[in-house]
Amino acid sequence: MAQNMKSTGINSWPEDDRPREKLLKKGAGALSNSELLAILLRTGVRGNSAIDLARQILERFGTFRNMSHTDMREWKEFKGLGPAKIAQIKAALEIGRRFREDEVLTSKQKIASAKDVVSIIMPQMRDLKTEVFKVVYLNSNNRIINISDAALGTVNHAMPIVREIIHSALQQFAAAIICIHNHPSANIAPSPEDTKFTQELTAAGKLMGIKVLDHVIIGNDDYFSFADQGMMG
Repeated sequence: MAQNMKSTGINSWPEDDRPREKLLKKGAGALSNSELLAILLRTGVRGNSAIDLARQILERFGTFRNMSHTDMREWKEFKGLGPAKIAQIKAALEIGRRFREDEVLTSKQKIASAKDVVSIIMPQMRDLKTEVFKVVYLNSNNRIINISDAALGTVNHAMPIVREIIHSALQQFAAAIICIHNHPSANIAPSPEDTKFTQELTAAGKLMGIKVLDHVIIGNDDYFSFADQGMMG
């Protein structure tokens, strides 16, 4: 049966086996990863259905997480997979990431430790190939007001970033902040610049009445917390 399906294409499958019809009848949770991906692809190429192509993509990347931070060069091996379909896949992955972020903001999750922050931020930062800096803004009960990008690049030019973060915290009436940035090298040890920046931000926060609770460095499924290490001064 599987061989016959492969050779004939999705339109000739029994209706209950077609990914789109299956989703509408049974819900998205009933679909496999390859079936979900096939719906995004919509069509396959000569000799391969959308399901076949989806399976090839998953065999190549393994997980949706691995797909999320790829570039166009890594997709060239898939015949018939043009920029439009790749864009659809990447857009869907980004929607999933933002959905999780929206859930966190809507719930106004309370932050009690670096681990709480990492559980929210890690999925979106651990695979990035460039350094990104985020700030978690908290109210007086340590509940999340907002999470936003502070700057792209590095903390080597700390003072402009410090001013930007403190200004944004005041605008949002934040009582406290936690800074997070990633190390694409996966080495989570803080650099001298990281330490200097943390000291300068903490000093600026004290001056303006904003608590700087932590500075967290994200690696590959690992993290470093200045607060956990007693380095917040």
